[in-house]
Amino acid sequence: MTPSTADADTPMAVAPVTVHGPVRAVSQGMAWIPGGTFAMGSDDFYPEERPVHPVTVNGFFLDVHPVTVAAFRRFVKATGYVTVAERPLDPVLYPDADPALLVPGSLVFRRTPGPVALDDYRRWWHYVPGANWRLPEGPGSTLDGRDMHPVTQVAFEDAAAFAHWAGKDLPTEAEWEYAARGGLDGAVYAWGDDFTPNGRRMANTWHGDFPWRADTPTGRPGTTPVGRYPPGGYGLYDMTGNVWEWTRDHHTARHPDAAARSCCIPRDYRVEHRHHLDAGFARRTIKGGSHLCAPTYCLRYRPAARQGETEDTATSHLGFRCIRRP
Repeated sequence: MTPSTADADTPMAVAPVTVHGPVRAVSQGMAWIPGGTFAMGSDDFYPEERPVHPVTVNGFFLDVHPVTVAAFRRFVKATGYVTVAERPLDPVLYPDADPALLVPGSLVFRRTPGPVALDDYRRWWHYVPGANWRLPEGPGSTLDGRDMHPVTQVAFEDAAAFAHWAGKDLPTEAEWEYAARGGLDGAVYAWGDDFTPNGRRMANTWHGDFPWRADTPTGRPGTTPVGRYPPGGYGLYDMTGNVWEWTRDHHTARHPDAAARSCCIPRDYRVEHRHHLDAGFARRTIKGGSHLCAPTYCLRYRPAARQGETEDTATSHLGFRCIRRP
């Protein structure tokens, strides 16, 4: 397998939508995003999205969907790469941690048995030893039937390593947001201002009562195959919902102030109850929201939405896609 075919998966067929600009598909499963100037951010939702400001980006190629399990498996098979969640934890980086928790693993979402207050993420997020990209919900889980799902449980270093192997890079926050808007500058969602136009769900987000009742065919929240929902204006799938996506940018609290606390993923996820060691890890901006984003808790399935995450973070709802700049 060569790097040029590392992520050449084809998304599932969906109903056609209007494309707001030229789209040029390439053999590596990427789409051409023409450069331009857009209004980045939003003044209408969370403080970290402010202020709205003009940004100009050059044209680039972007993966038409998040990197899939199948593509990441090929990368690991070709390189022998070991992800962050599979490696032993260095006690020096976690000096106040319970030694029993210093074992490889990652953060897994688990529904609560009923309604709970939404002021403590530990009610539904759990550090699970042995959870990683191969076992995304921990020991006993499987990737069977998920080849075309976005890969999850990948830390920033893992995403960057894949991108390098594939001859690509991770997008900047501005490149990512510009592509997600698909030519609809200023729209609330990637497809317009109506969350469910004509009653149609446009992205894999949480419907129901978070974090216990999910209104899905299976009754369980989770990732869906890439391409199940309509593409945006530039022919890109899953730019919002399904999984959060890493960008290469260090995070700031606002555009462009100093870093702030993330809202929806624990900052220091690798050892629960360890809240004060943020300085040990750089923070990057993640974009797009996920299947766990609900309007009552995390209305971040919008192009302008953003939050920071520590580079060592791997979770069951965080993935990535790659860019290639001319």
